[in-house]
Amino acid sequence: MKFKCLIIDDEELARGLIKNHLSQLADFELVATYASAIEASKILQEETIDLIFLDIEMPVLKGTDFFKNLLHKPKVIFTTAYREYAIEGFELNAVDYILKPITFQRFFNAIEKFRTLQRGSVITPITVPSSESKDAFIYIRKDRKQVKVHLESILYIESLKDYVKIHLARENHVTKSSISSFETKLDQRFVRVHRSYIINKDKITAYTKNDIEIGQIEIPIGENFRKNISAFLT
Repeated sequence: MKFKCLIIDDEELARGLIKNHLSQLADFELVATYASAIEASKILQEETIDLIFLDIEMPVLKGTDFFKNLLHKPKVIFTTAYREYAIEGFELNAVDYILKPITFQRFFNAIEKFRTLQRGSVITPITVPSSESKDAFIYIRKDRKQVKVHLESILYIESLKDYVKIHLARENHVTKSSISSFETKLDQRFVRVHRSYIINKDKITAYTKNDIEIGQIEIPIGENFRKNISAFLT
């Protein structure tokens, strides 16, 4: 069985990114993409749709207002650049609420929530994304201690097989973790640009189509991640 999906977003780049993510999932079928909610109204009356990827801030009709007025509501994953809509998304019983730019890792997490719902299991409700403040921090295990690291101070993270190296301005930390697992602890200011690197977007000083510079450090952009990061580099 394939789940039928719609993408509704007024940004062509965002539609293309979600479409590319969906193409990697064999059990999902993209029925159509639309630049506005109004354009999508007709197909929802004619065909059964299982899941909508729905942008919130769109011209003429907001995605949340559109979804509220649907008589037969498919499951919905809200996609937006604005975290202030999270509460509204929660109240509409959304599967998930994803902030742009949408990495495949974050997209896949939302898909897994949808699959769990389809299996009839109970999942934890979506939560309001935390503020990307200077006070946000994590603890990492180093030298038998739990060391506090402020997210704002991280320049980039480098994979060293079963370990990650956390690069700060004046020191580095190495802790045992896969880079994919470590990525889940980070907030929206961080983005995976290569299978071996995650960068802090706030620390970028320059970039080309092939690499990102943070100070004097050049970090390669992986071919498989190029589309994921184009939204914030352009």
